[in-house]
Amino acid sequence: MTAVPSTNQTPTPETTAVPSTTLVLTPETVDEYVDGIAAFLGGTANVIMQLSLRPVGRGVLESTVDSGKVTLHPAKRMRTTLTYIAVALLGTDAERAAYRAAVNTSHRPVRSTASSPVRYNAFDPKLQLWVAACVYWGIDDLYTRMHGPMDEATADAFYHYAARFGTTLQMRPELWPANRAEFHRYWNENLEQHTIEPALREYFDNLIDMTMLPWPVRFTFAELHRFCVTALLPEHLRNEMGMSWTDRDQRRFDRFLRVLTAVHTRLPKPLRMFPTNAYLFDLRLRIRLGKPLV
Repeated sequence: MTAVPSTNQTPTPETTAVPSTTLVLTPETVDEYVDGIAAFLGGTANVIMQLSLRPVGRGVLESTVDSGKVTLHPAKRMRTTLTYIAVALLGTDAERAAYRAAVNTSHRPVRSTASSPVRYNAFDPKLQLWVAACVYWGIDDLYTRMHGPMDEATADAFYHYAARFGTTLQMRPELWPANRAEFHRYWNENLEQHTIEPALREYFDNLIDMTMLPWPVRFTFAELHRFCVTALLPEHLRNEMGMSWTDRDQRRFDRFLRVLTAVHTRLPKPLRMFPTNAYLFDLRLRIRLGKPLV
């Protein structure tokens, strides 16, 4: 794996080829496809997908940056992660650059040591490609489950736009698969090779069961959270986690989503976008006040 030579390097502007006749999304128009509920439903499942790539997972397990650990600071970790998604989706180029610089500071010490079982570097653009792919796949999957598939033009436009999940960090645009067919080949070929080692499985189980949160929160939400995480994991990772999922479970989850979608689509747009819009507002306020971004 190749590390980026400079932690201050700014990726080149997005140049992923998009035919001139297709729909092109912008931060001003993509918000029609931003469902804030995805952060609550799909967040942990997406983390498991990202960390199933062993170098990414070992980077989190071995990280010495305590301030960014979800097990120690769950509220801060949620803020920084969801702010990254918010600024990648809706932020200006200047806001994305500011957040990239802040994340670089946190990522700088995240690299393997002589005792690490695999080599990794948080600045590796290929690892960032996998993380970006997981975020895109998760958002697209949950959107499709809730609203049905996008039409082809919109799906292509959203896919090309989603390269921003990687280019907001160090991933160069040319690493993003050229089209959705190539993406799905990349996704399937890589996902099937991932195995979850016992230490990561224990880490994931703690996330799923919300062991870092106060008891009343765990008592109220942990069972539902595990149900949703199991539902939203790809089958391969579900098996790696030792989770069971039946046709009856799938029918229950489909009914749950139908009810949730019926309520969610009737909310005013600012509420439908929450908390994505709230974290973007918080980022802009932090920039204005000169406060730390991560």
